[in-house]
Amino acid sequence: MAGFINKLLLVFLILQNNCMCHESTLSLLQRYRQSPWALPSDCPKNRHPDISPNSLNFKLEVRMPGVTPVMSDSYFCTFVPVPPGQKSYIVDFKPRASMDTAHHMLLFGCNMPATNEEYWDCGSRYGTCLDEAKIMYAWARNAPPTRLPADVGFRVGGNTNINYIVLQVHYGDVTAFRDNHRDCSGVTLQMTFLQQPLIAGIYLLLSEDTVIPPGEKVVNADIGCLYKQTTIHPFAFRTHTHQLGQVVSGYRIRDGIWTLIGRQSPQLPQAFYHTATPLDIKYGDTIAARCVFTGKGRTTVTRIGATSKDEMCNLYVMYYMEAKHAKPYMYCMQGGSPELFKHIPPEANIPIPVSPDMAMHGHHTGKENPDENVILQQPKREEEVVLDQVLHLEEATEWPGEKLKLGQVSGVALDSKNNLVIFHRGNHVWDENSFDKKHIYQPQGIGPIQYNTILTLDPASVKVLNAVGANIFYLPHGISTDKDDNFWVTDVALHQVFKLGPRGDYLLVLGQAFQPGSDSRHFCQPTDVAVDPARGNFYVSDGYCNSRIIQFSPEGKFIMQWGEESSLSGIPKPGQFFIPHSLTFVPVLDQLCVADRENGRIQCFVAQSGQFLREIQHPEFGERLFAVSYTPDNGGQLYAVNGEALVGKGVPVQGFVLNFTTGELLDIFKPTKENFLMPHDIVAADDKTVYVADVQANIVWKFVPAETTETFLEAEIEGKVRAPDVLEKHKSSSVLKQSSTAVSPVLITLLLIIPVVMLVGIGVFIHWRKGKIYGEDPDSKLESIQSSGGILGRLRGKSSRGLNLGNFFASHRGYSRKGFDRLSTEGSDQEKDDEEGTDSETEEYPAPPLAPTTSSS
Repeated sequence: MAGFINKLLLVFLILQNNCMCHESTLSLLQRYRQSPWALPSDCPKNRHPDISPNSLNFKLEVRMPGVTPVMSDSYFCTFVPVPPGQKSYIVDFKPRASMDTAHHMLLFGCNMPATNEEYWDCGSRYGTCLDEAKIMYAWARNAPPTRLPADVGFRVGGNTNINYIVLQVHYGDVTAFRDNHRDCSGVTLQMTFLQQPLIAGIYLLLSEDTVIPPGEKVVNADIGCLYKQTTIHPFAFRTHTHQLGQVVSGYRIRDGIWTLIGRQSPQLPQAFYHTATPLDIKYGDTIAARCVFTGKGRTTVTRIGATSKDEMCNLYVMYYMEAKHAKPYMYCMQGGSPELFKHIPPEANIPIPVSPDMAMHGHHTGKENPDENVILQQPKREEEVVLDQVLHLEEATEWPGEKLKLGQVSGVALDSKNNLVIFHRGNHVWDENSFDKKHIYQPQGIGPIQYNTILTLDPASVKVLNAVGANIFYLPHGISTDKDDNFWVTDVALHQVFKLGPRGDYLLVLGQAFQPGSDSRHFCQPTDVAVDPARGNFYVSDGYCNSRIIQFSPEGKFIMQWGEESSLSGIPKPGQFFIPHSLTFVPVLDQLCVADRENGRIQCFVAQSGQFLREIQHPEFGERLFAVSYTPDNGGQLYAVNGEALVGKGVPVQGFVLNFTTGELLDIFKPTKENFLMPHDIVAADDKTVYVADVQANIVWKFVPAETTETFLEAEIEGKVRAPDVLEKHKSSSVLKQSSTAVSPVLITLLLIIPVVMLVGIGVFIHWRKGKIYGEDPDSKLESIQSSGGILGRLRGKSSRGLNLGNFFASHRGYSRKGFDRLSTEGSDQEKDDEEGTDSETEEYPAPPLAPTTSSS
């Protein structure tokens, strides 16, 4: 009985419907209509929707009426009516708030608000609604607006029992109101009278009895309920805990298979995020969630409760369903059984690190206790490194890679000792004459590349540690290594995949030489290989004229394939490719991520099944994304490089660092003085060193974390500068700091020298008059010009800091310089005759001219 009562109390707490008001409904409406609002000039004054007689669409402002909270952890509510007498639909939300003032906001649909006051304390005095409160929306910390899918809306008015929208704002820290300004936080609702065929709702999973012992490293709160309603289609989710929450994950369980709905750190902005993948939840499925907490830093037991000293474990799933079966609000409070949750995917137990600038703040208790402030900090786990800062990558300008000279560098990798591995094309090039319309390599008669095409280098000294791969390849492309330092490579001319031992011996060869095809024994210009270090299975991206990912056993036996070619018109769908160009394997999650080159995105899949999980795409990528690499640093990061647009100027060519879990763009980097020409592959080392192979510039770039802790997140898009260059940004920052600390000495000095300057000025004027006759000034001017010229010369002088393979072969026994001169940056035939086609136009064709011809053996 006690447990049942506790559950009822918790439901009332979540729904905020414990009203202490006893006024009648009629008196509430009368007082509401008679009492005008006195608002600040910048707050909306109209509580009713502004509806045009000739339009079905309108806006409704739900905003605080200029409030000034005086206590931290205050909850204020206000309400607005929806259009009476007929149904309308909320189709979009636009938050109007800042984290500087509001900690988070919730929207409820009500039949009647708890009171008719213009605003009220809904944390202790009143609740939100007289009846059931239906949660419709949640926002926190400068979050983007929630976007509803087409033909989906929240239904209100008419017979829906939602006649009012109640806004609840939680003001966590009131220090921002020391100036007594009035707040107008709220949400603008985009609404329509046009009937929507699909109705949106919220499914809430919450824990009511989780206990977090002090000092406990990991505490799991599991929730699971059998779903017994009409099919719903989740499309967004929101997580919510207080300070101790590390990660919240939600799943659909069907036939024993766990499918991710969403996974997020509750310390990130607690907005609604899109689900991991499109899915539905049918009658008989189980909906489950896990909140991972830590008790580290706490000295007392923490329980579920409403204050920020307590904890909460909430997962809001926003869904849509057919209008005739619509239920706007459902919830699950049942604890998950240990037998069920022993099968939960491992990712649900991995905390998501959060950088301080992105972390949620505002969980305050209203007390100025210094000891409690320590408790409120994001705890660190001993098993992992929490991301405290993101270091900007800068080019290693002193790297001695300039001692070597490269031709077309198609791939880079790292061996088990973090030595750099380079895959190059020697004196072969990929140009417009390399293939016919059937993708058959034309210059077969010149024979394979006679030089060692795979070089292993010391990453610091660039000393050649190993050189293999002579007389094998015609047009090298992708390269990867495994835990035994074997080389996995592709050749687009041979249409083959190779596994070579560290000494260059053949271990495995797949595909038929010079025979393109699309069956299980043929490839068509395969691009890359990724190896599962645990199982030994490997994956091939195939490629330029096929649009598929193929999984093989360690022995090279075909297991499965997935993918199809994306349409040239319309938005590419999940699992469709327009040149799958680069692969990276994520061991801890058993995922495979693909650089979908001409679609300008990263797609990630369950490696064993090929199930699509998500895509990562940013405007900074532009139209083309060439390569992707994963490292487990800071909870998992992706490194990527884009390419030059085929038409128009497009976005700059540059490198990117991304948070693997959230897809957040952490850093953008590029060479210091020169530019990327065609970055073709990328790999990142454990020490955060990054190498980029530039197939057109014929060099390998090296980037290292800058000493500064400033993070650079801006880029140039379509030629428009969004932020200054990193170096200039750092320079201006230091100048500002210096000027701020030197103000007083400068003023004092100026006051002292003014009389002297006046006397000197008179003397200079007389000297100038004489100089016009006797020419006494030119020498000093010349010296100044020479000095400036020397500085400008050093700044503008072109220097190659890439590896130069021609010099390497010329200086090592057994190699001839012959055949490499024309591949240098200065002497390439490709560059001499731009009208015949540059490398960016002909190397790595953006799309094959014709579909591949299937070959069979």
